[in-house]
Amino acid sequence: MKKSPDQPIFLRDAEIFRDLTEAEVDALGEKMPMKDYAAKTVFYTPQDKTEIVFMIKRGRVQLYRLSASGDIFMTAILEAGTFFGEMALLGQKLYGNFAEAATDCTICLISRADARKYLIGDERIAYCIIETLGKRLLELEQRLADSALKRVPARVASLLLQFANKQIEHQNKSKTNSANEIEIFCTHEELAQLLGIHRETMTRTLREFSRLNFIRLGRGRILLLDMDGLLDLSAVRGKSFIM
Repeated sequence: MKKSPDQPIFLRDAEIFRDLTEAEVDALGEKMPMKDYAAKTVFYTPQDKTEIVFMIKRGRVQLYRLSASGDIFMTAILEAGTFFGEMALLGQKLYGNFAEAATDCTICLISRADARKYLIGDERIAYCIIETLGKRLLELEQRLADSALKRVPARVASLLLQFANKQIEHQNKSKTNSANEIEIFCTHEELAQLLGIHRETMTRTLREFSRLNFIRLGRGRILLLDMDGLLDLSAVRGKSFIM
């Protein structure tokens, strides 16, 4: 494990530390050990029993489950500045999930003792944890509702808008200039696994979105060009005009 000199700067952008002063965040950063993981490294499995919370300093992490036949069902894709883990103290449960580094990652490791001392003990952080977990529950409920009520194109549009809304919220909190065009860093495979559909179906849907000028496709990234168009499409419950 190691500590990085730029870690406190990262922590200032973390979702659960937004109400702390810079001095408080810097002091907290000095107490957090970190570990680097190469892309494709599985660093948590359902067999791990240690209570620990992970906070992503750098990179992107996939949480997923495996079926009996070995098929992957993605439950979340988490970006830098977010936390997850296995700790009843924080209302965090991985429920049989694997955690894998989607890219090269640097992860902060928070033990039960440190969580009790530095996180739960501060009501500002505790409030942000509750707020964050509530938002994640709402996102999961939206995906479940979409799965039952919408066809694939509407589900894909809704998922893209979820990613976009997270970026817009982060831009507003960090006071960065928000652009009309939002770029999402996800592969077709990751998006397909999040919705439980075939990769070929996802690729075909995204290509149709691109043809309609809703998005522009790149390698491992998607640029959203027409948020209003995606919003209209995400509300479609009946027969889609795309598929």
